[in-house]
Amino acid sequence: MASSPSLCLSKQQLLSILLIITILILTSNKPPAAFPPYGETFFKQPTGRFSDGRLVIDFFGNIISDFHWYHHKFGAGNGRNHKFLKGVNFAVAGATALDNAFLAQKGIINPATNVSLGVQVECNELLENSLILMGEIGGNDFNFAFFQGITTEVIQGLVPDVINAISSAIQELMKLGAVTILVPGNLPIGCLPIYLTRFQTSNKQDYGRSTGCLTWLNDFSQYYNGMLKNELNKIRKLHPFANIVYADYYQAAIPFYRSPRQFGFNSTLTACCGGGGPYNFNLSLGCGSPGTTSCGDPSSYVSWDGIHLTEATYGLISKALLDGSSTIPRLKILCASSSAASD
Repeated sequence: MASSPSLCLSKQQLLSILLIITILILTSNKPPAAFPPYGETFFKQPTGRFSDGRLVIDFFGNIISDFHWYHHKFGAGNGRNHKFLKGVNFAVAGATALDNAFLAQKGIINPATNVSLGVQVECNELLENSLILMGEIGGNDFNFAFFQGITTEVIQGLVPDVINAISSAIQELMKLGAVTILVPGNLPIGCLPIYLTRFQTSNKQDYGRSTGCLTWLNDFSQYYNGMLKNELNKIRKLHPFANIVYADYYQAAIPFYRSPRQFGFNSTLTACCGGGGPYNFNLSLGCGSPGTTSCGDPSSYVSWDGIHLTEATYGLISKALLDGSSTIPRLKILCASSSAASD
């Protein structure tokens, strides 16, 4: 089988890295990530990241620009001159691809934020020489719908709208000067404790034999990812000189559930930090709330709080993206210079 063409990007080509938006968070006005034990593994204190430590954006930054972690655009504050030339994180917890007015028309309420993808593309500095990590985006549109009892058929009908919103944002970013955009797909949501708890059933046929994940939810993730890949192919044909890369979060993560010990995991479907129950997840008693418990070794868990992943998991996903094994086209970021493209 012929290998797919590789896209080689040098550190010199990528002066900064921008995270436009990250999702998969159901939050309140006082986000749990502002309290311990969030941030305990790497930062030793909460930083607003919904994990025990670093995220994909941080691992990318460490490799690309020798920058160990990324300031949040809206959290820098006080007019201080942070190193935005090295990188900046524009992520907004709870943000969606579709705006709230559109979701409301479908009977879906976003309780977390009024910031959608369209609002965030107004940030236009340093785009030309930056790697734009767009997401993962789209998950919250589906999260809110699933957890408000919207049927799968209706939610599938939202997929083209979400894809169109992402496509429009990508093309708007290119108009503003962006050249290299990494677009993640959806994780295998049927493996997340929040979904396993909400849709728990006694029907064993609903669960994957090798993973224990809810197969119908993973099927939905793959349906969405397939639609997204098709749209990215269309954009590449329209803009052949842009670098539009699909980040396959699903294929990067699913091996953790099939062969956990190979990756150092002892627990795949149970949250490290949570409010109890079969999957250590309780929507009304989330990680960081009084009465919740945290595991002793987050690195042995795939899931951190039932919704988000541990630093160890994000690190492995980042590795699969950085070495190109989970990107389309195959991405090589570790080039010493642009002349290394033939490696």
